[in-house]
Amino acid sequence: MENVEKVLAELPPAARKELLDYAEFPREKYKKKGRGFTFSWEGKLKDVKMSSLELQRRALE
Repeated sequence: MENVEKVLAELPPAARKELLDYAEFPREKYKKKGRGFTFSWEGKLKDVKMSSLELQRRALE
């Protein structure tokens, strides 16, 4: 982290702003996702008598 702070200190203000904007994007992206992927859908298709390939083809129709 010290290297990051050193590099930031050496940048002009406009470049610091640009870097901050760049860093904000992934932070917001991952914040929205919450705790990660859940399997809340697990078992919901147990009554469907199709293969995964057939389901995919139907979804693309």
